[in-house]
Amino acid sequence: MSELASPTQATALQTAFAGARQRILAVQQADGAIPWFEAGPWDPWNHVECAMALSVMGEREAAEAAYRCLLARQKSDGSWLADYGNALPIADHIHIARRPAPQFHDSNFTAYCALGVLHHALSFEDRGFAEAYWPMVRDAIDFVLSLQSPWGDISWSAEAAADQKGDDALIAGNSSIFKSLSAALNLADLQGQAVTTWRQGHQALGSALSHRPERFNRQSEVRSVFAMDWYYPVLNGVVTSTAARDRLAKDWSSFVDEGRGCHCVTDQPWVTVAETCELSMSMAAAGLKHRAKQLFETQTRYSDADGVYWMGWQYEERIFWPAEQPSWTQAAVILAADVLYGTTPSSDLLIAQPGDMRRKTLRLATASTSSNKPDRSANL
Repeated sequence: MSELASPTQATALQTAFAGARQRILAVQQADGAIPWFEAGPWDPWNHVECAMALSVMGEREAAEAAYRCLLARQKSDGSWLADYGNALPIADHIHIARRPAPQFHDSNFTAYCALGVLHHALSFEDRGFAEAYWPMVRDAIDFVLSLQSPWGDISWSAEAAADQKGDDALIAGNSSIFKSLSAALNLADLQGQAVTTWRQGHQALGSALSHRPERFNRQSEVRSVFAMDWYYPVLNGVVTSTAARDRLAKDWSSFVDEGRGCHCVTDQPWVTVAETCELSMSMAAAGLKHRAKQLFETQTRYSDADGVYWMGWQYEERIFWPAEQPSWTQAAVILAADVLYGTTPSSDLLIAQPGDMRRKTLRLATASTSSNKPDRSANL
């Protein structure tokens, strides 16, 4: 990874990850939507992640097309109908099936727009962008908090919340919502909005994640094998400082194959690029940036000759598996590089603690206002 030895300028990052950027652009549709891959599922979380990556790469027009699409697809209750690509089967041992995925109104997927809007506004120092998309964020967060229980946890979907027997809250999803709520609160401050109930909901969620483990993963599925449940509380600021380092150290040997990367699940001989990149960002959040860079740089072996990253590596069969190059895998690589090497004004937003996030947001108070206002008339 010699060309990334010291990428202190945005141009260096753009050169090093040109293939990943081009893959996202190639998948993006005419209306701005960014599905997983051609003829693949679409969901707002991975869509926003890709939009953030485009912002990092200087693709402002494409990123803003993605946000206009997001606004156009928002439902009247503030949510989005998301395809669950993870529920799709493998069709021929190596490819994800091209067929309609199950759909849900997911709380985590809906909340993530707040982080994306703040990220884009900071990337281009554009207060007007944050102002223009404030109504979208406001409606989304109101929807998410309508799914919060009296104990502070948030149901993973509107469909689950309506089914008392099947309702559940997930550690990874709720940790991601915790970060999104932090971003939403900063956007509210920028708009001069009090949003007292949001602050209460954010505090209650943090308390539930820290002190009410019985409220999470209540269904029979064993979630401890999933890497995201391990590192997402660190990545998203629920667990910080020494406790964050202790959490990562405790299960490191279960999830990390040295020299290969992070397992998506502990019981499979399979390391995945996106999870490894997210883990590297989590390590940076915990103050382990040097080791994070070492882990991140192991992933270049999983890209093709054009610099496009595969989803993962099945090391017993020695194949890229699945044989897919999702848009969100490319996005995770780009965002991790930006976090680790500090190439853009928004580089540390994804791992910023509340005080740092607030200081970054306050810079927007004196930033310029764009004239490119989104059209809500297409809102569903």
